[in-house]
Amino acid sequence: MSPFTGSAARTSDWRHLRVEHTDGVATVTLARPEKLNALTFGAYADLRDLLAELSRERSVRALVLAGEGRGFCSGGDVEEIIGATLDMDTAHLLDFNRMTGQVVRAVRECPFPVIAALHGVAAGAGAVLALAADFRVADPTTRFAFLFTRVGLSGGDMGAAYLLPRIVGLGHATRLLMLGDPVHAPEAERIGLISELTPEGAADAAAHSLAARLSKGPTLAHAQTKALLTAELDMPLSAAIELDASTQALLMTGPNYAEFQAAFTTKRPPNWQDR
Repeated sequence: MSPFTGSAARTSDWRHLRVEHTDGVATVTLARPEKLNALTFGAYADLRDLLAELSRERSVRALVLAGEGRGFCSGGDVEEIIGATLDMDTAHLLDFNRMTGQVVRAVRECPFPVIAALHGVAAGAGAVLALAADFRVADPTTRFAFLFTRVGLSGGDMGAAYLLPRIVGLGHATRLLMLGDPVHAPEAERIGLISELTPEGAADAAAHSLAARLSKGPTLAHAQTKALLTAELDMPLSAAIELDASTQALLMTGPNYAEFQAAFTTKRPPNWQDR
């Protein structure tokens, strides 16, 4: 585990985030609007620790990740992070880069769907956070920019070179990560980077509507679907089919499979049992 720490575990006082809970939906808002929600060392650590805490508690069925103010997230805080990292030795730099990657792993591995509600800028680490989400709901003001080569670093930061080609294809991913040019909402929708394009100012509401829909569904089925989507990205077909078979066999022994049959027979909505 990285030595970088954020807030203490099991707290409602996250220093770098605003966290709200409503009917199984958690809303996590990046809350530094004066800095376009630029991420600090503490913000990275808080996101990692919060997602781990929510995953352990099992009280969340869907999560909305949003940004306060004029944009979603402008990436790492240049003034705080670049200056500090220039003074770090290789071991500390490795700790820092592993920590930022742990945030992406936490988004991908938490047992509930994550919906990024996007408007304005989603740049650098902010773009990768959006990339890690299961759904990206964006309004027309949204623009992505993978800026890592613009500061002399690899475009493959925080798992971007793993995730982006799997979403938009290798050709688009090479262009976006190599050049760092902005991608505005219409193009992002065309290449599959956006899950849903909303009217201006409506992304938060649409993201919460989707989260509410997901929260009313079968939680374990959603969790296993997310886990399989991630696990099977690098599997041969035979291994993926075997994993699918064993997962389905286990879910068929749970309460929801029988509940669906009962609901279908009596022509009523299912009362999912794992919520």
